[in-house]
Amino acid sequence: MVSSTASDETEPAVNSPIRQEDLKPFERRALLELKVKLEEAILKNQLLKPRGGQNNDKRNSRVVAHPYSPENDEKCLMSPRTNEAPSCYDFKLWEVPLQPSRGHESTDVILLKFLNAREFKVSDALDMIRDTLIWREEFGADEILNEEGLDLPELEKVTFMNGKDRSGQPVCYNMYGAFKDKELYMSTLGDEEKREKFVRWRVRCMEKGIRQLSFKSGEAESILQVIDLKDCLSHSMKEFRTTTKKVVSILQDNYPEFVSKNIFLNASFRSYAYHALFSHFTSTRSKSKFIFVRPNQITKTLLKYIAPEDIPIQYGGFKREDDKEFSNENGKVSEVSVRAGCIETLEFYIAKPGETLLWDLSVVGWEVSYKEEFVPDDEGSYRVLIQKEKRLEETIRNSYYISEPGKVIITIINRTTKKKRLFHRSKTKPTIPLYNLLQHPHPRPTV
Repeated sequence: MVSSTASDETEPAVNSPIRQEDLKPFERRALLELKVKLEEAILKNQLLKPRGGQNNDKRNSRVVAHPYSPENDEKCLMSPRTNEAPSCYDFKLWEVPLQPSRGHESTDVILLKFLNAREFKVSDALDMIRDTLIWREEFGADEILNEEGLDLPELEKVTFMNGKDRSGQPVCYNMYGAFKDKELYMSTLGDEEKREKFVRWRVRCMEKGIRQLSFKSGEAESILQVIDLKDCLSHSMKEFRTTTKKVVSILQDNYPEFVSKNIFLNASFRSYAYHALFSHFTSTRSKSKFIFVRPNQITKTLLKYIAPEDIPIQYGGFKREDDKEFSNENGKVSEVSVRAGCIETLEFYIAKPGETLLWDLSVVGWEVSYKEEFVPDDEGSYRVLIQKEKRLEETIRNSYYISEPGKVIITIINRTTKKKRLFHRSKTKPTIPLYNLLQHPHPRPTV
């Protein structure tokens, strides 16, 4: 029997939020300067004025904050301007007050996002805050979660939140290959009105994801994004490319540092080359957020960021939709190393008959074979071949009913010249054999 270790010990935690006490001196100074300028702009009712300081921009005549008072503390941050100029304004982003003197614990977290996005250039960060406030009012972002007509069940498998990464960040999956379905493609992107609705729906997905963030220093404050490019780079998908480009532009301009990483799965060589060609125009910080993964490296890459029990089965993990067998309480995954050119075994001993053993199995990079058998304790009993030798090409789940004491042995054959990482989990559950139910049916109640 091979000893195994819990999978969370095999990969270091990544994408951990930056704590304020870890800021460099120049970053601390930039944060303080931004807070001073922001406080002054709010108190003087100048935050929403255009950059030149002139008050003739028509946008500024439509956007103003609520006067602050305990009664309107939970209101949205902007409303139509009135003739009266209140002395204090309650600007908010994602329900977090922006005015530093309010002393809210999450204000610095939000401000650091804008500073990071503008490389700690205070004036640029302040301009970005202003532009984001104006865009949210014009786009209706604060009300988009309750907007009618954006519940699109047909797109639930296109973009969705599913679990958390190793550092507790929500994970957003984008399965754009679903648009190879022509009917779905035309119903979603067939004309300008439908494309605009898709943009609003995608922004709504982002707002839903943000609701899962705490905005507390040291806790999860970003989203890990996984984008599957399989079947979505066809030349006939022009509308998809232009609409996606618009979505990306909106998210970049108005959701600073809300995505910790963009992991592109099934990336073609063309995609990788295009990114490499233009990446020298971006900062090192921005480049580090984009990861392009070829098909044979998907599981290996995702394991750096997500625990195996939280990776969907189509990517070599163990997460199944509506899984009724394993949960967070009993679904912990263990890891075994299978050396190159070697055979390793997993053994599960069951002393009590009348139980079913259930197991999940996956190997990073596949390229191995496996077989499963039951070996009874009684030497007079027969061995049972559960699964003859077969190549392991996907995450498997299998089970076996134990009718007598013995052990289930899973044999892994690694004929390659590389060490392989094997992940597995198992459980037992009491079971009544079907033939018992057939032989002893429940009596019918008498009338």
